[in-house]
Amino acid sequence: MEYNFRDIEKKWQKRWVESGIYRVVEDDKKKKFYVLNMFPYPSGAGLHVGHPLGYIASDIYARYKRLQGYNVLNPMGYDAYGLPAEQYAIQTGQHPAITTEQNIKRYREQLDKIGFSFDWSREVRTCDPKYYHWTQWAFQRMFKSYYSTSSHKAQPTIKLIEHFEMMGTENCHALGSEELHFTAAEWNAFSEKKKQEVLMNYRIAYLAETMVNWCPALGTVLANDEVINGVSERGGYPVEQKKMRQWCLRTSAYAQRLLDGLETIDWTDSLKEAQRNWIGRSEGTEMEFQVADSEKHFTIFTTRADTIFGVTFMVLAPESELVAELTTADQKAAVDDYLAYVKKRTERERQMDHSVTGVFSGSYAVNPFTGDKIPVWISEYVLAGYGTGAIMAVPAHDSRDYAFAKHFNLPIIPLIEGADVSEESFDAKEGRVMNSPAAGKTTLDGFSLNGLSVKEAIAATKKFVTEHNLGRVKVNYRLRDAIFSRQRYWGEPFPVYYKDDMPYMIPKECLPLELPEIDEYKPTATGEPPLGHAKKWAWDTKNNCVADCSAIDNKTVFPLELNTMPGFAGSSAYYLRYMDPQNDKGLVSKEANEYWRNVDLYVGGSEHATGHLIYSRFWNKFLFDSGYTCEEEPFKKLVNQGMIQGRSNFVYRIEDEGADKGKFVSLNLRKNYKETTPIHVDVNIVSADVLDIDAFKAWRPEYNNAEFILEDGKYICGWAVEKMSKSMYNVVNPDMIVEKYGADTLRLYEMFLGPVEQSKPWDTNGIDGCHRFLKKFWNLCSSVCCCDTATNETATPDNLKSVHKLIKKVSQDIEQFSYNTSISAFMICVNELSQQKCKSKEMIKNLVILIAPFAPHIAEELWEMLGEQGSVCDAQWPTWDEQYLVESQAKMGVAFNGKTRFEIQVSADADNASIEALVRGDERTAKYVEDKQIVKVIIVPKRMVNIVIK
Repeated sequence: MEYNFRDIEKKWQKRWVESGIYRVVEDDKKKKFYVLNMFPYPSGAGLHVGHPLGYIASDIYARYKRLQGYNVLNPMGYDAYGLPAEQYAIQTGQHPAITTEQNIKRYREQLDKIGFSFDWSREVRTCDPKYYHWTQWAFQRMFKSYYSTSSHKAQPTIKLIEHFEMMGTENCHALGSEELHFTAAEWNAFSEKKKQEVLMNYRIAYLAETMVNWCPALGTVLANDEVINGVSERGGYPVEQKKMRQWCLRTSAYAQRLLDGLETIDWTDSLKEAQRNWIGRSEGTEMEFQVADSEKHFTIFTTRADTIFGVTFMVLAPESELVAELTTADQKAAVDDYLAYVKKRTERERQMDHSVTGVFSGSYAVNPFTGDKIPVWISEYVLAGYGTGAIMAVPAHDSRDYAFAKHFNLPIIPLIEGADVSEESFDAKEGRVMNSPAAGKTTLDGFSLNGLSVKEAIAATKKFVTEHNLGRVKVNYRLRDAIFSRQRYWGEPFPVYYKDDMPYMIPKECLPLELPEIDEYKPTATGEPPLGHAKKWAWDTKNNCVADCSAIDNKTVFPLELNTMPGFAGSSAYYLRYMDPQNDKGLVSKEANEYWRNVDLYVGGSEHATGHLIYSRFWNKFLFDSGYTCEEEPFKKLVNQGMIQGRSNFVYRIEDEGADKGKFVSLNLRKNYKETTPIHVDVNIVSADVLDIDAFKAWRPEYNNAEFILEDGKYICGWAVEKMSKSMYNVVNPDMIVEKYGADTLRLYEMFLGPVEQSKPWDTNGIDGCHRFLKKFWNLCSSVCCCDTATNETATPDNLKSVHKLIKKVSQDIEQFSYNTSISAFMICVNELSQQKCKSKEMIKNLVILIAPFAPHIAEELWEMLGEQGSVCDAQWPTWDEQYLVESQAKMGVAFNGKTRFEIQVSADADNASIEALVRGDERTAKYVEDKQIVKVIIVPKRMVNIVIK
């Protein structure tokens, strides 16, 4: 019977939809298992073969867990807001919702063709008001919360207000942007606006002036990962640093809990380490430095307070407010020029690029231990968001400080005995301290560290700083608060209106606040975000509804927020919404959340390690504090799939002087020409590196009359492994693969390419092997399914051994995501069963169940042919029996004086005497011994017999 994959796959995809086989409901009688993919942004280009890699990997696991009896939640949706759709709208005038809907439709068609077990009844889209209702709700909860440093969790701001009314800031354990001090009487006397300003200092969602990556051409703020080499990732437009009033989320409040939570989840060590580095916990000391000849002072944070005697200059971040305060008149021009330079540099560039730049402010600070005056410089290598935005520079023992000191010819004072700083800094954290203070120097209270170990010196300095009120011991984190505003149209609207320039939340019963219609998607002529074009974008507090902007009177009608939320707003809690997507009363019901709890397996790219995964964990912890989730960590196990790279093809244009620009030479004949230029060619018109010349001529009009220098009558293309992208013409459409080979072949091949976590090149030339295997699998199984006598045939010992070996291998491999080796095991088993002429339906039944997670369409068809009822999805995963895996025979090599000559089969339980007798009696032994004497027989059980002769 022929393997007609097209008919089989269409049949079962249709039947799955009709039966709702993948719909799942909460069932207390069954164990739950929640599988989740990082949901896609639906681009106009659709899927290429690299995109489904993670989806296939997670789908195999989801189907496997269902076969083990779990109630499996495997949902899918769309991260539908974003800059690409908005940019397309700017170019064409078409509403982003239209293109987004078209793109989603295209994605859905492609996903359905591959045969995923997604429960589409739970689909979510971040651009759907029914979805972002709960993003807006969560934002309002954050606005109305603060972080308590005593309970280490979020608390309602109403509690903070009550504390202020009774005690002011006395014994106030609230984390704020800055330390405030006022009495209860002062608080109660504050105006409404002043109270709101104070509360803003503590809110988890708050407004603040902050430095951002501003892209004038796109008219919006960009995240760090949207900026590459100083230009926008999309469009390549210049990006500059700019201070703007932005919404922020106080993610830094959760820094320690984010660190602690990593110890409770099953993630790779490398991913955990990436998060630890991003959070960047460091224990150190904050110290106060007075500005010379001034009442001003500023704070620095250092992990090495013991190096205070080696400070030879101070450095301010260019964004620091101290820059304006400390820049002297004679240095202002130089400082302004430098700030203009830094403005064009992104934070990431400043961290990656170690070139030395800076400018002297003209001011000096005073070393609190020695009274020495220290010059204050400004340099881009100091970042405003980490620590206090100011550092004490110790060039002898810090490589960046050392480079700066060398460049500007500043003093370098070594503090460790034996430290050689003639060529580089001495960064070791061990040794004995010297020059602390230097000989002849007086210090505060005669304080000295000389002779102490570094560890002892750090402890002594911390103690001294605390006792003399020079600062305080503190834990610092590199993790910044998340900038939560975007100057875009196509994003979640903020449910916020402004009264007296202070933000207020629209009533929660009025959510969702939906995006208004606008005529233009660009910023306004006055530089406002696109929502500034909206004619109906004000909030009527009297009637609780959206009103015309012309009705704003600042008494009952107020302007609404013009910014929208960033992309990560919609992707930070979508896993919770999948649990209860139709709920119009809450983000997720208590019952649904307590059943599904959190994600058991999360699959996605490692590029989200320090963005999405940090934000999602923060978001979930906040909701946990508020009692809306029952688990503090959202993702128990995380698997990062690798990237499928493209296999590009090239044609070689001859560039010799006088040569025709439309003449191309085949790969191996290039050596005959002085110069050739490789040009990317569409891989879809190349087969096994042989170019379809007619298709090439039709591909681009400039190649209509191209000429070709062939080898053996063919044009052989060059090739290279590169990122799969449209610009390199190496994108392979999965629809083409499915049409030619079938979805089951695509699924198998993507997993067969290599381990899930590794990146690997796509090569369409190799897919035929997986297709041939499925044909062989089909022929083996269908011949048994259609054979009436097969039902009474008992499995042979060889059948049992082959199948149980496969059951064990596949069961263990799936748990380890070693799908490529599982597929190899399938191929071996099918070959063995074919050679054994297996006719046991029981063995074939096991085989069909085992392959169902990998190739569900062929499995369903064969399951039906076997006469089984229902779907193979609801079969029971087979278990292996070790008794069938015990070897009854052992193959042993026979060597003479250490050189193997032949092999023998022996019983697996044969003793040495029997083995020796068997070897001595073998006629081949007589051939090699001849007239020589056997001195000794050495037997290595089940492996080798060595006969020593002379």
